[in-house]
Amino acid sequence: RHGYGAKLANIYSLEFMIETADKTSEKKYSQTWTKNMSQVGKAKITKNSRGEEYTRVTFKPDLPRFGMQYIDADTASLLRKRVYDMAGTAKDVKVYLNDERLKIKNFKQCVEMYLDAAAADAKENSGGAAQAKPTVIYEQISPRWEVAFATSDGTPQHVSFANSISTIKGGTHVTYIADQIAKNLIAAITKKNKGATVKPAQIRNHMWIFVNSLIENPTFDSQTKETLTLPASKFGSKPSLSEEFMKKVQKSSIIEQVLNWAKFKADQQIKKTDGSKRNRLTGTAKLSDANNAGTKHAEKCTLILTEGDSAKSLAVAGLAVVGRDNFGVFPLRGKLLNVREAKHDQIMKNEEIQNIKKIMGLQHNKEYANIPSLRYGRLMIMTDQDHDGSHIKGLLINFLDHFFPSLLKIPEFLVEFVTPIVRVTKGNQHRNFFTIPEYERWLEATPDSKKWTAKYYKGLGTSSDADAREYFGRMSKHMIPFATMEEGDRDLIDLAFSKKKADDRKDWLRQFKPGTYLDHNIEEIPYSDFINKELILFSMADNIRSIPSVADGLKPGQRKVIWGCFKRKLKKEIKVAQLVGYISEHAAYHHGETSLAATIVNLAQNYVGSNNINLLKPNGQYGTRDQGGKDHASPRYIYTEVMPLTRMICHPADDPLLKRQTDDNLLVEPEWYMPVVPLVLINGAEGIGTGW
Repeated sequence: RHGYGAKLANIYSLEFMIETADKTSEKKYSQTWTKNMSQVGKAKITKNSRGEEYTRVTFKPDLPRFGMQYIDADTASLLRKRVYDMAGTAKDVKVYLNDERLKIKNFKQCVEMYLDAAAADAKENSGGAAQAKPTVIYEQISPRWEVAFATSDGTPQHVSFANSISTIKGGTHVTYIADQIAKNLIAAITKKNKGATVKPAQIRNHMWIFVNSLIENPTFDSQTKETLTLPASKFGSKPSLSEEFMKKVQKSSIIEQVLNWAKFKADQQIKKTDGSKRNRLTGTAKLSDANNAGTKHAEKCTLILTEGDSAKSLAVAGLAVVGRDNFGVFPLRGKLLNVREAKHDQIMKNEEIQNIKKIMGLQHNKEYANIPSLRYGRLMIMTDQDHDGSHIKGLLINFLDHFFPSLLKIPEFLVEFVTPIVRVTKGNQHRNFFTIPEYERWLEATPDSKKWTAKYYKGLGTSSDADAREYFGRMSKHMIPFATMEEGDRDLIDLAFSKKKADDRKDWLRQFKPGTYLDHNIEEIPYSDFINKELILFSMADNIRSIPSVADGLKPGQRKVIWGCFKRKLKKEIKVAQLVGYISEHAAYHHGETSLAATIVNLAQNYVGSNNINLLKPNGQYGTRDQGGKDHASPRYIYTEVMPLTRMICHPADDPLLKRQTDDNLLVEPEWYMPVVPLVLINGAEGIGTGW
């Protein structure tokens, strides 16, 4: 099959002449064919006294056969391109066009020529505006392989050669190089990407690859040789790009281009989940929709977002007072996603966020100057008055600030519904307190405070239906709007929720002054006050409960367990499930029974990698190293007791000197124990808080 190209050129030529010179035999050979190879001239062999070495093919194409009178501009350009390609890909060969030697002497210059031509074309299409020329990254991998990289305009491009043959459709040699670059870039892009998922194919869309290769016995898809089909394993050499080349590629604009594409794609996908202003909304579980939501009276409607189902029950009970025409209720499941650093897939799969958008009728990237286009004219947050409730409020503000900042500039769009955290009663009298510092000040200022009975409302579920009707009956007392966004507020929200601001949060928390709290006896809450006076309390509490104390190496939950065991004077083993109930009752443990049981189990585990000194005894199956202790038996099946060593480490003689804490009017565990050996070093310490 070799030689078809020359034979076909001969057949379609009026005259075809071949000349070749060989210095070894010192001979020259020439022969001419005419009239489409039908007439064969006599071969001539002459002496090669100069010792030349060359092969020259000269032909006159039979243009009328192709319906042509002369070589048109397009064909001439194609022939000219092939000559320039030859100059750029054939090493140590002088290439002439119309008796003039071309200035292109290597592959890198050939690449520059392509990029110059693309920039000139872009300039012409933009009405003469100057266009930036992409930076070229070039590498000669070996004598057989030369590769160059530049960024494309969003469509995959390549210029490739196999044995100086222009493979205009690419092939396995281009794929091999492009895959190496894409694989290297995917890791760097994934770290920075918050948009749509990026796959290697999307990265290749932004690459312009140049390949000049020498392949052993290449195979192509057809006689036109537009695509190389030879498997990479048979190339005869392995082209591996250097680490330095990859670093230069990463520093180019391709990562930014891909991230911009991912953000654009993410915006398109998020837009598909947009809400709209319509009266009836179906398919949203647990939503108690306002009758006027999505109607011409929508501006008067308020959506109440509650912390869990029990809080929704409280809000629904309160609707008996204000009615259901202008109030809707939707419960949040736990804490809202921190969208500031979340990836696109997380946001798309988060049902809470998608539901809020649909219920409110929010539209992505829309600038809101007013609220007539929304299903609800106001958003009200109703959470527990504890630290986690403050965090949920902050996460919702963070969501609105990140996606819909214009809404926070609308007066009284966002409001919070406050409920008492402490209620004191004496006979028929009662008084509500919305913060602990406020209650503590009242205790100090009231001589007969002991005659009043205090009740702590840790969660909204503590309030009765009668309480709900009272709250909603005095709506102006309990509903406080947030002030419109002011300069610097967005920076504070970013400080509180951006993962990049961990060190700044450390400085923020260091400036905290004990006794700080947000006074709810105000007409509106500035976002700066919410961050610096309420959310900061959550951050401080988060560190206290998440990071073990240096003094005794224990977290508050663990300390409650140890103190409860000491208080009960535990001498014999007790079922873990029973101990959970005792700790909850006597140590004012405010979280779930499951987490408390897990705390007890962790204190008793003694496999390698858990505790060097386990303070409780593991009587039963407490898990193995294989599963990290997660394969322990159910708390109702396993027992525990205090290790004899524990009371020696936390000596009872120290108890009178320790600072006891008060919670729910109960005297509970000390602020910390003072063990005789440093437990924080023996068992190690691990915890993730805010800033630390």
